[in-house]
Amino acid sequence: MSHQSELIEKDILGYLKEHENKELLRFLTCGSVDDGKSTLIGRLLHDSKLIYEDQLSSIKKDSKKFNTTDEEFDLALLVDGLEDERQQGITIDVAYRYFSTSKRKFIIADTPGHEQYTRNMATGASNCQLAIILLDARKGVLPQTKRHSFIAHLLGIKHIVVAINKMDLVDFSEDVYNETIKGYNELAKTIGIEEVHYLPLSALKGDNVVDRSSKTDWYDGPTLMELLNTVELTHDRNYENFRMPVQYVVRPNLDFRGFCGTISGGEVKVGDEIVTLPSGKESKVKSIVTYDGELQEACAGMAVTLTLEDEIDSSRGDLIVKKGDEATSTDSLQAHIVWMHEEKFETGRLYDFKFASKSVSGQLISVDYKYDINTLDKISTDHFELNEIGLCRIDVTDKVSVDPYSLVPGTGAFVVIDRLSNVTIGAGIVSKALSSTDGSAVAAGPSFEVELNALIRKHFPAWECKDISQILK
Repeated sequence: MSHQSELIEKDILGYLKEHENKELLRFLTCGSVDDGKSTLIGRLLHDSKLIYEDQLSSIKKDSKKFNTTDEEFDLALLVDGLEDERQQGITIDVAYRYFSTSKRKFIIADTPGHEQYTRNMATGASNCQLAIILLDARKGVLPQTKRHSFIAHLLGIKHIVVAINKMDLVDFSEDVYNETIKGYNELAKTIGIEEVHYLPLSALKGDNVVDRSSKTDWYDGPTLMELLNTVELTHDRNYENFRMPVQYVVRPNLDFRGFCGTISGGEVKVGDEIVTLPSGKESKVKSIVTYDGELQEACAGMAVTLTLEDEIDSSRGDLIVKKGDEATSTDSLQAHIVWMHEEKFETGRLYDFKFASKSVSGQLISVDYKYDINTLDKISTDHFELNEIGLCRIDVTDKVSVDPYSLVPGTGAFVVIDRLSNVTIGAGIVSKALSSTDGSAVAAGPSFEVELNALIRKHFPAWECKDISQILK
């Protein structure tokens, strides 16, 4: 199952070209603590013969000190690299591993199961197309299973694989398997998850991970590796709505001016009419330049440089879209928040918000509700605490061009940054843009506004300023 090929010996350049053109699948493992996430990844790599001899030797050596199983070596140590992770037998930070088969390339994100590290799970899920949610066959659906399933769905992951693990501890019982499926089906229906794949396995023993198990003759579905190789990905990306955040403007000489960025959604061709937001300036695509040369068209996921027929003013933070299919430029929006910091997310305080390549200041205006993860009920509140998720209104000091996250994830997501420490403290998912008439415009914060108004009146008495937000606009 590994990426080895006869081309390596006969035509190394041909092999590299073949490998370069393989489809890439990013996926994560998640679920409650001790459900076997790290062990599953270790087993996946081991049975696919994708662990180097020196890695395997190191794992065997470390297993004498940290082994939490009765096996010859603990496969979880392959991804649990931190000292605290090995001592406690848990995953704390997100660990990434890369491997490939003859059909696809894979990037795995092994995410933690503890509630206090939910923010790390959300980080790992943000770029994934598929989520493997592990359930302990003895315990079924747990609160953290609900939390991770909800976050995966909220982040737009369309492919959910429920791996019912530790089947060896329930004698590979089909009844236990079916009962666990029934429990998760109820959760999926409540959350709104549409595509779910189920499979019974034992990550520790290797049953149905890479090789089919003789102990589950009642199961006729694919193994985990077969599923990863065959899950359909072609319809996951949005190829309709062209969006390219400008990351950098290239001007090597007087004859070339290009706008660099990674296309977040849609397709673009030479000659297409475009609009830059928020300015609204129009032009046409003159050329599409890449490291390998010029192209006639490009699509979502590609990093390109666009040159335009007209000399228009555009810079980092702007958004290039097709004419007639513009994103919404707004200074107020409704969004879901995943809060990741010990300090509360509350009104009356300024934060920095980063949308694609644009950074602006703003504040939380109001909270619609937060979710009770155990019941998924909506609870009234006026702030968010660590690991809480909910819907709120945010106003910013400058217009940003956004789409609903469900339409274009690249222009529908943002992060919240602490202005003093520059640490990312929250993640946001745009539900919809709001107009300024939907509520008060963003101000610089109550205490700051009072002080600034006083300074203006003192030094510029001719200014009859009653609202500092007028100046900020």
